[in-house]
Amino acid sequence: MNNKLVVKGSKEAIEKLKYEIASELGIELGADTSSRLNGTVGGEMTKRLVELGKKYYNNVENFKNK
Repeated sequence: MNNKLVVKGSKEAIEKLKYEIASELGIELGADTSSRLNGTVGGEMTKRLVELGKKYYNNVENFKNK
């Protein structure tokens, strides 16, 4: 599977989000961090990205209906 990024700067934004969430949760990311804690950060990232997508979609739909 190829996860090709299509938006310039998106990789950096995802990395920043990852460390912001880890900091909020009090988790220090690194090789010594358990997979459960790393998974907690990844799960929260997914949750937030889905919410952003929903908001974007709703805004687009509302704009189309005007």
